[in-house]
Amino acid sequence: MTTLLIVEDDVSLNKGIALTLAQDGIEIEQAYDLDAAERRFAKGGIDLIVLDVNLPDGSGLDFCEKIRRTSQVPVIFLTANDMESDIVLGFELGGDDYITKPFSLMVLRSRVMAVLRRSRSYYEERLTIGPLELDFGKMEFRKRGLSLSLSKTEQKLLKVLVSHRGQILTREQLMDRVWDREAEFVDENALTVTVKRLRAKIEDNPAAPVYIKTVYGLGYVWSEGAGDEKKD
Repeated sequence: MTTLLIVEDDVSLNKGIALTLAQDGIEIEQAYDLDAAERRFAKGGIDLIVLDVNLPDGSGLDFCEKIRRTSQVPVIFLTANDMESDIVLGFELGGDDYITKPFSLMVLRSRVMAVLRRSRSYYEERLTIGPLELDFGKMEFRKRGLSLSLSKTEQKLLKVLVSHRGQILTREQLMDRVWDREAEFVDENALTVTVKRLRAKIEDNPAAPVYIKTVYGLGYVWSEGAGDEKKD
């Protein structure tokens, strides 16, 4: 399940965007000001943000700059500011696309899907994080040059965690992403077991993990290496 967060104070436009982007496999969450957006983002599990620049309680540009300190989640700006300097600033602060108002909802949908495809393909490439070499495309994984044998479920869990590094993912979000449509039929203990097995393979000391950390009462977060990975 892919989760999109729409941050737009115009209620009618927000609803219109939500209806346009809603489809199988995509969950829409909505916020109408920065405070609500920041609270929802802090919970984790967001795969892309459609972000208005001019909000009643602040600037979407400032929010994007704050996001980029901890996360590479794609951000698409929406704004009536169409000056070249405004667009350049949006990209410099970490935006992935910049759409000026008025705009076609279908064009917005196409550009959202394009950014999602680029984001997904990024994580299918080879990543090096510390002693770990992760190649999700070839399904080859190594630690200090030695091959790691990961089950399909462990690979899915690893990919979800790395793709949302620095973000807390709840147990429910992980169950949905790892087991997809079968999640409701899978015992929640399966996640605990899969995390334990994955830690045993990638952590130097599974009892004191530096990669997959437990956030008690919430879920898990990929911690060490955020921002230090290399893309080959």
